[in-house]
Amino acid sequence: MANEQEIIAVFGQFENEIAGFIGASLVDLESGMTLGAKSTRANFDLAAASAYNSEMVKQKLKTMKTLKLSGNLEDMLLTLTDQIHLIKMVTPQTFLYLAADRALTNLAIVRTVVNKYASALV
Repeated sequence: MANEQEIIAVFGQFENEIAGFIGASLVDLESGMTLGAKSTRANFDLAAASAYNSEMVKQKLKTMKTLKLSGNLEDMLLTLTDQIHLIKMVTPQTFLYLAADRALTNLAIVRTVVNKYASALV
């Protein structure tokens, strides 16, 4: 697993390559704790977002199990009127959460950049 400095460096790449980058965190799924975080907005609480998103990921995994769906969860997308939120599984125990301004970027760019650097978070 990457250390906190390496995680923050990857998030710096996200900020440089994703217009409208708001913030990102690497999250331990079980505890909901952030392993590293970077935000461009002081009022964007990544610790709270990480904890709540861990519950959402757990519920999706539970739903997949209940429905006996094969395969692995790769990512989850939430589109708000003004933001894109992407959750990408990095390992079975960790996920990346990223938020960006929807008016300044698009999902294809967000996914491309996240996929480009996600392996550096392992």
